[in-house]
Amino acid sequence: MTKLMTRLVLAFLLSSVAVAADAAAPKVLGTFNDWEAYQLIEGNNQRTCYMASQPSKKEPGNVKRGDVLVFVTHRPADKERDVVNVQFGYPLKGGTDVQLTVGDAKFSLFPNGEAAWTRGAADDKALVGAMMKGAAMTVIGQSERGTRTTDSYSLRGFTAAYREITKACGLT
Repeated sequence: MTKLMTRLVLAFLLSSVAVAADAAAPKVLGTFNDWEAYQLIEGNNQRTCYMASQPSKKEPGNVKRGDVLVFVTHRPADKERDVVNVQFGYPLKGGTDVQLTVGDAKFSLFPNGEAAWTRGAADDKALVGAMMKGAAMTVIGQSERGTRTTDSYSLRGFTAAYREITKACGLT
């Protein structure tokens, strides 16, 4: 397992609400340009399929941060699809929305610890739709200390990775 994949898997597991203690290691479904796709079979034989990417650019570059990643996750058993989650690698300032932009589409995500989420399934679906059509995504967050960061993500391979996780979770 590459260092990138190990970091992605660890970050996903840490961001999950609950993972069964007897869950198998995630299966790599493939690398699609700047995105990697995974499937996790939990102890109760439930599938979780997700994809992840790291930013191509993090600004300011001199700010010390943990892992910075974006995920899109399907959990069919929980009736969850297209759940978008951004990990910032630092505690976000509460009450200050995260700004995410794909082309002309703008989204506000709410902070929770070191992660940010959309406000629900309709926003997730709209964001995933924008990501499928877009070439790049920008995410702006603010730390508890007031530091503002801007992360730029490539969306190359997004659609192929999305199709792969959708198929792997039987959602086609």
